[in-house]
Formats: sequence, structure tokens, C-alpha cells
Amino acid sequence: MRETVLRAGRVLAMAGHGDMVWGHVAVRDPGGRGVWIKAPGRGLEEARDRYVQLVSFDGEVLDGEGTPHLEVHIHLEVMRRNPAVTCTVHSHAQSAVAFASLATPLLPISHDGALFGGEDVPRFTATGALVSTASLGRALAETLGDAPAALMPRHGLVAAGESVHAAVMHAVLLERACRVQLTAMAAGPIRDCSDPGEARAKRAQCWSERQLKAGWDYLVRRAEQGVETPGDPLPPIS
Repeated sequence: MRETVLRAGRVLAMAGHGDMVWGHVAVRDPGGRGVWIKAPGRGLEEARDRYVQLVSFDGEVLDGEGTPHLEVHIHLEVMRRNPAVTCTVHSHAQSAVAFASLATPLLPISHDGALFGGEDVPRFTATGALVSTASLGRALAETLGDAPAALMPRHGLVAAGESVHAAVMHAVLLERACRVQLTAMAAGPIRDCSDPGEARAKRAQCWSERQLKAGWDYLVRRAEQGVETPGDPLPPIS
């Protein structure tokens, strides 16, 4: 479990989600004891085994050193709400933070934007400060609902998935979708994007479980010094 958390952190940092020592990814404990998450004070890419904790659903450290993140409630409450979720991500990806400040709908102008099937991304607006209590964590979990990810205006993003690779890819794709739309808006009004029907179809085509896993495998290879896995070809995305 420790290596799973560490690998996901390295991938997120490599994909532009690093913010010095802030941001975290959590993985549900297979035994139902809580979540595995890196301890505070280390970056996503630099944490090692001894900096990973098992935190109970009551917020107590069961395995590992130190105190848990103040925002461990993000992960605990999202997973408490949805037993199918096995991994959650919280980051301060800069494109997501910038886009969230505009109160502009996220449009399916790219494959990444089609992740939400033509619907706008949920936004958690109860606070822009730290999600440092269980009640705020529950409110965030309700905002996220069953969506793959949500924006946290004045703060960052949260993503979830039924697998580690899905949760990490959801975070990566949301940040990329925000970055593409910011780039387009800087050039002028957006004049073309997928209609809802095409966006739903693209979500099924581009972001199936197989495609999410292919994207994750690519990011893992890059994060781990670009070592490719022989005989594991990527399926086409379009």
C-alpha cells in the first residue's frame, strides 16, 4: 500500500500537480481500517516509505509516524460516502485554480474536457480555506457526488476513482482541460466545442477503463525514468 501511494504521488508531481509539500493522494485500506496517505511535510515526489501513514476513519494514525494531514477529511469523507471509491486525490494544480476563479463553465473543447460528458464540473464553494473538519469533508464529498472530479475555487481540485489509476487520471485530465480552455479563452471567445451527445460519446470512447489505465501506465513509465514495458502497447485514443 505504501508503494501504491508513493507511485501515485510521483505520477501526479510529474504531471504538474506538485506544490512543494502540499497536496496528497490517498488509497483505501483493503482491510477497511481507513486510508493510506503520505504524512505532512514531504512533497508528492519526494516522500518515501516511512512518510506514509494509515489513518483511520476517526482520523487517528494507526501505522506510521507523526500526525495526519489537516485535510485528511477530504479523503476519509469521500470514501465514507462512496464505498466504491478506492483512491482520492487533492492537489493545487495551478491551471485548475486559475480556471476555477473565473466561474466559467468547463466546456468539452478537448478530449480531456469530455471527461464530464458535456456537463460542467462540480464546484465546492463552502470554503476556499483548508478542509480541516469532518463536516467540511462531508460537504465536499456531497459536492463531488459521483463525478470523477470537482474544482475547489480559491484552493484546488479533488478527484476520485474506483481504482488508483482512474483517480489519478481524473485529476490529470481535469487540470489539462482547464489549461486548454484557459489557453483558448486567452485567444478570444470559444466558438466551437462538442455538443452534449458528442461529449458523452467521447467520454465513453476516450475515457473507458482501458484508456484510463493506458494513460496511467504511460505516466508511470515517465515518472519512473521513462522505462517502457515491452509488449504493452497503448490503444489509440482517437
